[in-house]
Amino acid sequence: MLLLALESSCDETAAAVVRDGRTVLSNVIASQISIHAEYGGVVPEIASRKHLESISLVVEQALLEAGVGLRDIEGVAVTQGPGLAGALLVGISVAKGLSLGRGIPLVGVNHIEGHLLAVFLEAPVQFPFIALAVSGGHSHLYRVDGVGRYTTLGQTVDDAAGEAFDKVAKLIGLPYPGGVAIDRLAATGNPQAIKFPRPLMHDGSYNFSFSGLKTAVLTHVTKFPESRGAGVNDLAASFQAAVCEVLVKKTAAAVAATGIKRVVVAGGVACNSALRRSMARFAAEQGVELSMPSPALCADNAAMIAVPGDFYLNAGFRSGFDLDALPVWPLDRLAVRLKEA
Repeated sequence: MLLLALESSCDETAAAVVRDGRTVLSNVIASQISIHAEYGGVVPEIASRKHLESISLVVEQALLEAGVGLRDIEGVAVTQGPGLAGALLVGISVAKGLSLGRGIPLVGVNHIEGHLLAVFLEAPVQFPFIALAVSGGHSHLYRVDGVGRYTTLGQTVDDAAGEAFDKVAKLIGLPYPGGVAIDRLAATGNPQAIKFPRPLMHDGSYNFSFSGLKTAVLTHVTKFPESRGAGVNDLAASFQAAVCEVLVKKTAAAVAATGIKRVVVAGGVACNSALRRSMARFAAEQGVELSMPSPALCADNAAMIAVPGDFYLNAGFRSGFDLDALPVWPLDRLAVRLKEA
């Protein structure tokens, strides 16, 4: 199946043409980072407006780069949630129009499911596996037994990892997006310079908490103002090390408890160089098969939406034209699709 996929859950307007849910013919992204940087974070109303301005151009560019026309597209997959309601509705509306106008099937896709399965665009992974999804809005550990078959093992009880990166960056005067800025500064800092806490590290659960860590950074910079200046590299490295250690240790605990020696790490925070190194070290030490998409596929993109989209359409599942945005959409609820198909 030649699938057109659309993604507009937050501040990236994206379209991709993917064959059989595996071969990427094009993957076009229009970023809004420079627009939202002025506000220190994503402004939902502005994001929705920019999606409206960009989505037609992005779809045209994706078709052009793939060397195909709309007449060649056999199905449409679109991010249905979770995400910003107004932003999601832009992509959904366009997908419905394309489906109705061309008479081709439509399917709404869970954004997090797209992240977890993005790795299949580069190399197959055997089920079951443990998946860590880390982004600006999510920090979840899942057991993945197949497409549509997800069990939540743990999740953040407050801030997501990416959200913590952005908030800490703002505290120390770094630009948005904060994760990139902290990663860059941390490269020349000492990760052991400041002993920040590792929340919920030994509570016996697979849950995460990063709000207290953010508060610890605030307390430190209030007490030691110089840490925003000459000591900012050490602060960035120490904070980043704390986040990475929690993410790796919780993932390792899930692997030990389930006996599943395959791990997928996905989502925007999976671009972080320290996390990638820490996960690779853990995998090598414990004999774990680690899969992480390339950074371009970790960030929000439309090609990842095509992987589950292709699966569901081929399994016989279709979304109707009553398809609506789901700002909150737990992965555990997707199993019903397999029954409906």
